[in-house]
Amino acid sequence: MKKIQLEILGLSSSQSQSGSFALILGEKHGNRRLPIIIGMFEAQSIAIQIEKISPTRPLTHDLFKSFAEHVHVAIIEVVISDLKEGVFYSRIVCSDGATTFEIDARPSDAIAIGLRFDVPIFTVESVLSEAGIILSDLDEGSEETDDEDDDEDESEGESETPRAPRAPAEPSGQVPVEELTKMLAQALDKEDYEKAAKIRDELNKRNG
Repeated sequence: MKKIQLEILGLSSSQSQSGSFALILGEKHGNRRLPIIIGMFEAQSIAIQIEKISPTRPLTHDLFKSFAEHVHVAIIEVVISDLKEGVFYSRIVCSDGATTFEIDARPSDAIAIGLRFDVPIFTVESVLSEAGIILSDLDEGSEETDDEDDDEDESEGESETPRAPRAPAEPSGQVPVEELTKMLAQALDKEDYEKAAKIRDELNKRNG
């Protein structure tokens, strides 16, 4: 079955579910978007890896990477492989050097792990055809950010119900850089990685 490569386009808080986040994946060589609602922990784990923020202690996905490297298992790719009754399913493709094997995982966990190994993310046509949204179908005012999201089934995986989440508010532009730096350190100490990512964004804008 032909695989279609995806890339992460955005991550923002979800309007539809309190404490949830919308992860927007885009077809790398096309205009379809695949929205998935994920939990707060997975969103933080993905965000700190995207932002290259080092947590004070390893998160679960960091622990998985350390363990895999210790037993000489490499991650080859992540595949969002199926969509059943609104729930997404995915596989982590691994290799120990002699054999290749697959591990079932929720897309949020698979992507958080895949980012740490810097491997490609794929899906298949059947998933994009059913749950994907064509870019031209989106409202003009929201087509660049996090325009679609799905409902999460906490016990089974992530499901699809497209909506239009708001981008998270950024720290005030009136706060001095020195204060933002202190706030970033405090957020990291408290392991509030969502806040840390927002502060890092603001610092990057100021320094840019």
